[in-house]
Amino acid sequence: MATIDASIATARPARRADWLGQSATFCYLAIAAGQLLFIAFILLFYYPPTLTGNFAAWNDKPLIIGFVAGDSAGNLFFAAHVLMAAVITFGGLVQLLPAIRNRWPALHRWNGRLYMLCALALALGGLWMTWGRGTWLALGGAIGITLDALLIIGFAVMTFGAARARRFADHRRWAIRLFAVASAVWFMRVGYMAWGLATGGAGIGEAMDGPFDLFLAFANSLLPLAVAEIYLRVGARGTAAARNRVAALLTFSGLVILAGSAGAWMVMWGPYI
Repeated sequence: MATIDASIATARPARRADWLGQSATFCYLAIAAGQLLFIAFILLFYYPPTLTGNFAAWNDKPLIIGFVAGDSAGNLFFAAHVLMAAVITFGGLVQLLPAIRNRWPALHRWNGRLYMLCALALALGGLWMTWGRGTWLALGGAIGITLDALLIIGFAVMTFGAARARRFADHRRWAIRLFAVASAVWFMRVGYMAWGLATGGAGIGEAMDGPFDLFLAFANSLLPLAVAEIYLRVGARGTAAARNRVAALLTFSGLVILAGSAGAWMVMWGPYI
C-alpha cells in the first residue's frame, strides 16, 4: 500500500497536498500498526521454540508445515525463514520513513541493504518451501506465491540499481513497490480477516481452494501494488480531483487494514501466544 513519500507530497502546493498526504500517512500508520502486531506474533510464537531448538512447537499453528521429523535441512531452513520474517517486516517500516532517510542516511542505507537481502532470501526460500517442500494447500496459492517471489526479486534489483545510479526519486518509487509485494504474506492474512468480517467467509474453501482463496492468492501482492502505483502516479502529476479520489482510496484502505489486522490478532495470532 502507499506510504509517506515527502518528495511527492511537496511536489504540489501544500493546500492541494494536504488530504493526499494525510491519507497516505494514515494508511502507513494502519499498515505499521498491523505489521507490529504480526512482528509481536512472530517474536512470541516462533522465536522461543526456534532459539531453544523445540522445532516441533511450530506445528502448534495449523495450516503451515513447519517441523518435519527427519528433515534437518528443511527444518533449519524454515527456522531461518521465520527469524528473518520479523527482521524484514520491521525493516520495511523503518525504511519508508522520510525522517530516517533525511536525518540518518547511513542507517537508511544499511537498513535498506539488509531489507533487500532478507527480501531476496525470503523470496527464494518461499519458492523452495512451495515447490521443494510442498508447503501449499491449493495450486492457485502456490502459483500466487511464485508470482510474488518473482516480483520481489525483480523489484529488489530495480531498487538497488536506482540507488547505485543515484536516481533517488526512482529509488524511492521502486522501494515502495518492493514493500508492497514483500508484505504480501501479511496482506493475505489481513485480507482474509477483513473479508471474513465483511462477508462471514464467503468463497473461502476448507482447503483454501475457494473462489476468494484463488483471488487472494494473487491479490495479496497485486492489489497493494496497484494501490501503490496509483498513488505514485497521481501524487506526482495528478489533477486535484484525481488526488482527492486517491486520498479517499487510501483512507478506505487504511480502515480495511485496521479491521483486518484486529481480526488477525484475535483469530490468527493472539490465541497462539
